[in-house]
Amino acid sequence: MEKKTSGRGARDLRVKVKSARGRRLSSTLWLERQLNDPYVKRAQAEGYRGRAAFKILELDDKYRFLVPGARVVDLGCAPGGWCQVAVRRTNALGERKGKAQGRILGVDLQEVDPIPGAEIHVLDFMEDDADEKVKAWLGGTADVVMSDMAASSSGHKQTDHLRIVALCEAAAELAFDVLEPGGTFVAKVLAGGAEGSLQKLLKQRFNSVANVKPPASRSDSSEKFVVARGFRGKGDDDDADE
Repeated sequence: MEKKTSGRGARDLRVKVKSARGRRLSSTLWLERQLNDPYVKRAQAEGYRGRAAFKILELDDKYRFLVPGARVVDLGCAPGGWCQVAVRRTNALGERKGKAQGRILGVDLQEVDPIPGAEIHVLDFMEDDADEKVKAWLGGTADVVMSDMAASSSGHKQTDHLRIVALCEAAAELAFDVLEPGGTFVAKVLAGGAEGSLQKLLKQRFNSVANVKPPASRSDSSEKFVVARGFRGKGDDDDADE
Protein backbone atom coordinates (compact mmCIF):
# COMPACT_ATOMS: atom_id res chain seq x y z
CA MET A 1 0.00 0.00 0.00
CA GLU A 2 1.27 3.44 -0.90
CA LYS A 3 2.03 5.44 2.18
CA LYS A 4 0.39 8.82 2.34
CA THR A 5 2.46 11.82 3.28
CA SER A 6 1.41 15.05 4.91
CA GLY A 7 3.34 17.22 2.47
CA ARG A 8 5.19 18.79 5.39
CA GLY A 9 8.52 17.67 3.95
CA ALA A 10 8.22 20.09 1.02
CA ARG A 11 7.37 22.97 3.31
CA ASP A 12 10.30 22.13 5.57
CA LEU A 13 12.74 22.72 2.69
CA ARG A 14 12.30 26.46 3.11
CA VAL A 15 14.86 27.96 5.47
CA LYS A 16 13.42 29.91 8.36
CA VAL A 17 15.56 32.51 10.08
CA LYS A 18 14.95 33.18 13.74
CA SER A 19 14.94 36.75 14.95
CA ALA A 20 18.02 37.56 16.99
CA ARG A 21 18.53 40.19 19.63
CA GLY A 22 19.76 43.37 17.97
CA ARG A 23 18.64 42.32 14.49
CA ARG A 24 15.78 44.27 12.98
CA LEU A 25 12.82 42.45 11.43
CA SER A 26 13.69 43.84 7.99
CA SER A 27 17.19 42.33 8.27
CA THR A 28 15.78 38.97 9.31
CA LEU A 29 13.36 38.95 6.37
CA TRP A 30 16.14 39.95 3.95
CA LEU A 31 18.38 37.14 5.22
CA GLU A 32 15.54 34.62 4.94
CA ARG A 33 14.82 35.73 1.38
CA GLN A 34 18.51 35.41 0.45
CA LEU A 35 18.76 31.90 1.86
CA ASN A 36 15.69 30.79 -0.09
CA ASP A 37 16.41 32.65 -3.35
CA PRO A 38 17.05 30.16 -6.19
CA TYR A 39 19.23 32.70 -8.02
CA VAL A 40 21.44 33.10 -4.94
CA LYS A 41 21.86 29.32 -4.80
CA ARG A 42 22.61 29.16 -8.55
CA ALA A 43 25.18 31.94 -8.22
CA GLN A 44 26.97 30.00 -5.49
CA ALA A 45 26.82 26.77 -7.50
CA GLU A 46 28.05 28.35 -10.73
CA GLY A 47 30.78 30.51 -9.18
CA TYR A 48 29.24 33.95 -9.68
CA ARG A 49 29.76 36.68 -7.10
CA GLY A 50 26.06 37.48 -6.78
CA ARG A 51 22.58 36.82 -8.15
CA ALA A 52 22.85 39.99 -10.30
CA ALA A 53 24.96 37.96 -12.74
CA PHE A 54 21.78 36.28 -13.97
CA LYS A 55 20.23 39.62 -14.88
CA ILE A 56 22.91 40.36 -17.47
CA LEU A 57 22.86 36.71 -18.57
CA GLU A 58 19.12 36.93 -19.27
CA LEU A 59 19.43 40.29 -21.01
CA ASP A 60 22.21 38.93 -23.20
CA ASP A 61 20.21 35.79 -23.97
CA LYS A 62 17.56 38.08 -25.43
CA TYR A 63 19.64 40.76 -27.15
CA ARG A 64 22.99 39.05 -27.86
CA PHE A 65 25.49 41.84 -27.23
CA LEU A 66 28.15 39.90 -25.27
CA VAL A 67 29.53 38.12 -28.32
CA PRO A 68 32.99 36.57 -28.69
CA GLY A 69 35.52 39.31 -29.35
CA ALA A 70 33.43 42.13 -27.86
CA ARG A 71 35.18 44.91 -25.94
CA VAL A 72 33.15 45.62 -22.82
CA VAL A 73 33.22 48.34 -20.16
CA ASP A 74 31.43 47.59 -16.88
CA LEU A 75 30.76 50.76 -14.86
CA GLY A 76 30.42 50.35 -11.11
CA CYS A 77 31.49 46.73 -11.52
CA ALA A 78 31.68 45.66 -7.83
CA PRO A 79 31.37 42.92 -6.72
CA GLY A 80 32.14 41.64 -10.23
CA GLY A 81 29.32 39.32 -11.29
CA TRP A 82 28.62 41.18 -14.54
CA CYS A 83 32.33 41.12 -15.42
CA GLN A 84 32.40 37.37 -14.80
CA VAL A 85 29.53 36.86 -17.23
CA ALA A 86 31.17 39.13 -19.81
CA VAL A 87 34.47 37.25 -19.55
CA ARG A 88 32.77 33.93 -20.27
CA ARG A 89 30.52 35.12 -23.07
CA THR A 90 33.07 37.23 -24.95
CA ASN A 91 35.80 34.58 -24.72
CA ALA A 92 38.06 37.01 -22.87
CA LEU A 93 40.22 34.15 -21.61
CA GLY A 94 40.65 32.81 -25.13
CA GLU A 95 39.51 29.34 -24.10
CA ARG A 96 37.30 28.77 -27.15
CA LYS A 97 39.63 28.15 -30.03
CA GLY A 98 38.56 29.60 -33.33
CA LYS A 99 36.50 32.32 -31.58
CA ALA A 100 37.54 35.96 -31.30
CA GLN A 101 38.88 36.93 -27.87
CA GLY A 102 37.04 39.67 -26.00
CA ARG A 103 38.37 42.40 -23.74
CA ILE A 104 36.69 43.25 -20.41
CA LEU A 105 37.35 46.44 -18.45
CA GLY A 106 35.67 47.01 -15.09
CA VAL A 107 35.78 50.30 -13.16
CA ASP A 108 34.51 51.13 -9.69
CA LEU A 109 35.01 53.64 -6.90
CA GLN A 110 36.30 50.85 -4.67
CA GLU A 111 38.84 48.05 -4.99
CA VAL A 112 37.39 44.89 -6.52
CA ASP A 113 38.89 41.44 -6.09
CA PRO A 114 40.67 40.32 -9.28
CA ILE A 115 38.59 38.56 -11.94
CA PRO A 116 40.45 36.26 -14.36
CA GLY A 117 40.06 37.64 -17.86
CA ALA A 118 39.02 41.14 -16.76
CA GLU A 119 41.05 44.28 -16.13
CA ILE A 120 39.77 46.20 -13.09
CA HIS A 121 40.55 49.84 -12.23
CA VAL A 122 39.54 52.18 -9.42
CA LEU A 123 37.92 55.17 -11.14
CA ASP A 124 35.19 57.75 -10.67
CA PHE A 125 33.61 57.57 -14.13
CA MET A 126 32.23 61.10 -13.65
CA GLU A 127 35.74 62.61 -13.72
CA ASP A 128 36.38 64.92 -16.65
CA ASP A 129 39.01 62.68 -18.22
CA ALA A 130 37.35 59.35 -17.37
CA ASP A 131 36.49 58.62 -21.00
CA GLU A 132 40.11 59.08 -22.10
CA LYS A 133 41.35 56.82 -19.31
CA VAL A 134 38.82 54.13 -20.24
CA LYS A 135 39.82 54.20 -23.91
CA ALA A 136 43.51 54.13 -22.99
CA TRP A 137 43.04 51.11 -20.72
CA LEU A 138 40.83 49.37 -23.27
CA GLY A 139 43.16 50.16 -26.13
CA GLY A 140 40.42 51.85 -28.16
CA THR A 141 36.65 52.09 -28.25
CA ALA A 142 34.11 49.72 -26.71
CA ASP A 143 31.39 47.57 -28.22
CA VAL A 144 29.37 47.49 -24.99
CA VAL A 145 29.06 49.82 -22.01
CA MET A 146 27.01 48.37 -19.17
CA SER A 147 26.07 49.48 -15.68
CA ASP A 148 24.29 47.83 -12.75
CA MET A 149 24.85 50.87 -10.54
CA ALA A 150 22.19 52.18 -8.19
CA ALA A 151 22.27 55.35 -6.10
CA SER A 152 22.00 54.97 -2.33
CA SER A 153 18.38 54.60 -1.29
CA SER A 154 16.76 57.57 0.45
CA GLY A 155 13.57 55.67 1.26
CA HIS A 156 11.61 58.10 -0.92
CA LYS A 157 10.58 56.46 -4.20
CA GLN A 158 10.49 59.60 -6.36
CA THR A 159 13.84 60.85 -5.06
CA ASP A 160 15.45 57.45 -5.64
CA HIS A 161 14.04 57.36 -9.17
CA LEU A 162 15.52 60.79 -9.99
CA ARG A 163 18.89 59.80 -8.54
CA ILE A 164 19.18 56.58 -10.51
CA VAL A 165 18.05 58.24 -13.75
CA ALA A 166 20.71 60.92 -13.19
CA LEU A 167 23.29 58.17 -12.64
CA CYS A 168 22.12 56.43 -15.80
CA GLU A 169 22.35 59.70 -17.76
CA ALA A 170 25.94 60.16 -16.58
CA ALA A 171 26.77 56.58 -17.63
CA ALA A 172 25.14 57.21 -21.01
CA GLU A 173 27.23 60.35 -21.54
CA LEU A 174 30.41 58.37 -20.96
CA ALA A 175 29.11 55.67 -23.31
CA PHE A 176 28.69 58.27 -26.06
CA ASP A 177 32.40 59.05 -25.73
CA VAL A 178 33.74 55.49 -25.67
CA LEU A 179 31.30 53.40 -27.77
CA GLU A 180 32.04 52.19 -31.25
CA PRO A 181 29.27 52.95 -33.81
CA GLY A 182 26.80 50.08 -33.65
CA GLY A 183 27.56 49.51 -29.96
CA THR A 184 25.23 48.73 -27.06
CA PHE A 185 24.46 50.51 -23.79
CA VAL A 186 22.83 48.58 -20.91
CA ALA A 187 21.97 50.18 -17.57
CA LYS A 188 19.75 49.81 -14.53
CA VAL A 189 16.82 52.19 -14.12
CA LEU A 190 13.73 52.10 -11.90
CA ALA A 191 10.08 51.40 -12.63
CA GLY A 192 8.87 53.48 -15.54
CA GLY A 193 12.02 52.80 -17.52
CA ALA A 194 14.30 55.43 -18.96
CA GLU A 195 12.05 58.46 -18.84
CA GLY A 196 12.04 62.04 -19.99
CA SER A 197 15.35 63.49 -21.05
CA LEU A 198 17.15 60.14 -20.78
CA GLN A 199 14.66 58.39 -23.05
CA LYS A 200 14.93 61.21 -25.59
CA LEU A 201 18.71 61.21 -25.40
CA LEU A 202 19.00 57.47 -26.00
CA LYS A 203 16.55 57.49 -28.89
CA GLN A 204 18.63 60.21 -30.55
CA ARG A 205 21.83 58.18 -30.23
CA PHE A 206 20.70 54.58 -30.77
CA ASN A 207 18.65 52.73 -33.37
CA SER A 208 16.55 50.91 -30.76
CA VAL A 209 15.82 51.43 -27.06
CA ALA A 210 14.02 48.85 -24.90
CA ASN A 211 13.09 48.85 -21.20
CA VAL A 212 13.18 45.33 -19.78
CA LYS A 213 12.66 43.53 -16.47
CA PRO A 214 14.59 40.24 -16.66
CA PRO A 215 13.23 37.22 -14.74
CA ALA A 216 16.17 37.38 -12.29
CA SER A 217 15.01 40.82 -11.14
CA ARG A 218 12.89 40.26 -8.05
CA SER A 219 9.17 40.78 -8.59
CA ASP A 220 8.98 43.18 -5.63
CA SER A 221 11.84 45.29 -7.01
CA SER A 222 11.14 48.46 -8.98
CA GLU A 223 14.28 48.05 -11.09
CA LYS A 224 14.29 47.67 -14.85
CA PHE A 225 17.07 47.80 -17.41
CA VAL A 226 17.40 49.94 -20.49
CA VAL A 227 19.00 48.21 -23.47
CA ALA A 228 20.00 50.67 -26.21
CA ARG A 229 21.42 49.09 -29.38
CA GLY A 230 22.91 50.39 -32.60
CA PHE A 231 24.88 53.41 -31.42
CA ARG A 232 24.83 56.02 -34.18
CA GLY A 233 28.13 57.61 -33.20
CA LYS A 234 28.90 61.10 -31.99
CA GLY A 235 27.14 63.74 -34.03
CA ASP A 236 28.11 67.29 -34.84
CA ASP A 237 25.81 68.52 -32.07
CA ASP A 238 28.18 67.06 -29.48
CA ASP A 239 30.85 69.58 -30.40
CA ALA A 240 28.30 72.38 -30.63
CA ASP A 241 27.23 71.79 -27.04
CA GLU A 242 30.75 72.16 -25.65
